[in-house]
Amino acid sequence: MGTDLKISTRSTVERYSDALLDLSHSLHAEPELAFAEHRSVEKITSLLAREGFKIDRGVADLDTAFVATYGDGELVLGLCAEYDALPEVGHACGHNVIAAASVGTALALRDIADRLGITVKVIGTPAEEVGGGKVLMLERGVFDDVSFSMMVHPAPYESCAARSLAITDLEVHYKGKPSHAAAAPHLGINAADAVTVAQISISLLRQHLEPGQMVTGIVTNGGTVPNVIPARASAMFDVRAENLESLQRLENRIRDCFQAGALATGCTHEVVQVSPIYAELTPDPWLADAYRRAATDLGRRPLSPEQEQREKIGSTDMGNVTRVLPAIHPTIAIDCGDAVNHQQEFATACASASADRALLDGALAMAWTTIATATDSQQRARLLARGGAA
Repeated sequence: MGTDLKISTRSTVERYSDALLDLSHSLHAEPELAFAEHRSVEKITSLLAREGFKIDRGVADLDTAFVATYGDGELVLGLCAEYDALPEVGHACGHNVIAAASVGTALALRDIADRLGITVKVIGTPAEEVGGGKVLMLERGVFDDVSFSMMVHPAPYESCAARSLAITDLEVHYKGKPSHAAAAPHLGINAADAVTVAQISISLLRQHLEPGQMVTGIVTNGGTVPNVIPARASAMFDVRAENLESLQRLENRIRDCFQAGALATGCTHEVVQVSPIYAELTPDPWLADAYRRAATDLGRRPLSPEQEQREKIGSTDMGNVTRVLPAIHPTIAIDCGDAVNHQQEFATACASASADRALLDGALAMAWTTIATATDSQQRARLLARGGAA
């Protein structure tokens, strides 16, 4: 049975390959930022609707979120599709490939959903880069009936169970008092100086960070002209750690650094959490192993489990999904030279022949992972027992 099903899904992916590649390239050519991915959603849902999927748009009170559903089996697969891009560098994280691969898996499984006893859902998750679309959708019940979930992400290397860091995005705003920078600097309170003090405090803190903790930041407002003492200044920092507990400890110290800037300069300050907190990625071991077998059968060469322990894939709101239900977030290698995610050269590579091959292989690997899961009585029972099935 398993071999026949795998042959069927391979045939389906091959049959839809042109449509899937067209979708990927179209998304790549028109990148849209977080929560504004309207054209992207239309392209994805239009294709799925034509192929018989029931489309629910605007789920979780998010204009650019959707769920596309096929089948009524008790075991519910949630294929996450990301499609937001980055400012300036477009699809330099390959979300065009992610979305098209999930669509490809859904199409591959559609015709065998009844035989597998599954419901196939493509869950359109906006705003992964910033905004935490999956976090909001989890909180608002979109994943409540999902038994297990997966997606595949392009990267410079191939992995099946690599982990990511937990992250919180913090923005600090300082308010001081303007004055003439030459004639009366003593009457001013310099908000830009407060940012500088915070930056220096954070730099000194780095020596004492725990393993896996890191902080990166930018100044978003440092004043407008040099002859006026800046009354307002702002900075934004990504605060990351191995897990949520470590992240909380680090966040507390970063907030102390922000406070130091205010105390040293006499400014007032406000700290804003820009995006929901992303949890660390914790892939389900059995699903990861099943994906590894599928990827290897397709001729891919994933890192060994030992090598994966040394790799980190930044941060993703898929981590929050893995804390709630069994899920995986494998990476699939594309030929990108020395480039890495979030570089312009990587964006270019995400529309290359190598990315096209990765898309089709990723779609098929996820389909085969689903077949292995749905036809394994113990794993099926495990996933149904967690209470997420419809």
